[in-house]
Amino acid sequence: MDIVLLVILAANGLISYKGFNDTHFFRKYEFHIGSIRSGEQFRMFSSGFLHVDLMHLLFNMFTLYMFAPFVINSVGAMYFAYLYFGSLIAGNLLTLYFHKDEYYYRAVGASGAVMGIIYSAILLEPNLYMYGFIPGYIFGFAYLLFSIYGMKAKNDNIGHVAHFGGAIGGFVITLVKFPFLITEEPKTVMALLVPIVILFIMAKMKKI
Repeated sequence: MDIVLLVILAANGLISYKGFNDTHFFRKYEFHIGSIRSGEQFRMFSSGFLHVDLMHLLFNMFTLYMFAPFVINSVGAMYFAYLYFGSLIAGNLLTLYFHKDEYYYRAVGASGAVMGIIYSAILLEPNLYMYGFIPGYIFGFAYLLFSIYGMKAKNDNIGHVAHFGGAIGGFVITLVKFPFLITEEPKTVMALLVPIVILFIMAKMKKI
């Protein structure tokens, strides 16, 4: 296992475990709109290493473990780190944008960062199949549309905005590294780009 991936997995495990057993620590470092707008921007980063419970942690880390090798083998360990942390911040920035007036809003988890890695893998591995039979570009397109629906419906506790923002981060940072994918894999690029455009059109029209 690559050392960068190992460090990320270990950091998530140790920091989340601390949060499970220390409510003050959890509250101090979680994503909280009111605190962030009061100047505690470090929460934009620290919240990505906290999880609600063990199942939340294991699901995110197992997903990361499964998709990270596709990305590391293509871009190297250092750029993988840029992708991971860039996607984490992108997810939280988009969350801050959409929930900026909801001072009570709280969230934790590495989901935004993990989604960034998944979407990077979809771009880098055109023959990647999700669940063994769904082409990656179809999964990516459908999941982003589902995220838009979740953001609009607001009927669950899933961080759809962070997932979407993380996916955008992975998408953009990967294309910065490999712009030739735009011409070599136009089907995949367009499948992931269309829902992003739809989201921002809907936001501009205040439909979400």
